[in-house]
Amino acid sequence: MSNAYLDALKKRRTQYSLGRNLSASKEQLATLIQDAIKHSPSSFNSQSSRAVILFGAESVKLWDLAIEAVRKVAPAEGFDKTEAKLKSFAAGVGTVLFFEDQDVVRSLQEKFALYADNFPVWSEQAGGMAQLSVWTALANADVGASLQHYNPLIDGIVASEWKLPASWKLRAQMPFGSNENGFGDKGFMDDAERFRVIG
Repeated sequence: MSNAYLDALKKRRTQYSLGRNLSASKEQLATLIQDAIKHSPSSFNSQSSRAVILFGAESVKLWDLAIEAVRKVAPAEGFDKTEAKLKSFAAGVGTVLFFEDQDVVRSLQEKFALYADNFPVWSEQAGGMAQLSVWTALANADVGASLQHYNPLIDGIVASEWKLPASWKLRAQMPFGSNENGFGDKGFMDDAERFRVIG
């Protein structure tokens, strides 16, 4: 059976070779990203996901700051490869910073004490769905992206640089831009090892 959503999901791939050759405007891309997050599910409709969308020089600044943060903790030997990887993220059009608002989590824990232990988990699930939604929406618009996790190393730097609320917990970074390389074959494990269809 044909399914447009699955067709879009299959286009979502990790792209490390990013460029700035996109026809979509910053406004169009920002709207696409915001809509993807807005329409992603969350427990109790908590809408706990937050995002900062950095374009141009602001995105480059993020990855410059990340390079210096990583340099302080990474071995000097071979750091040139790490630096090149981080610079490749800056080569795109922008970066989405994904956060989960801990004030929302705490409020739900107080309001629904029976489920208090679950709300941090459900918040992470909401964040994951928001990230996948954005990634798939970008891929469907022929925009390349990857998902990175330099948190918590850069948490304080990001919060300070862009004056973000203390309750916003950084969960992931998604550099995006034009696809400057193709994609190799993607392997999958055997369905019999992964799924059970019963009934």
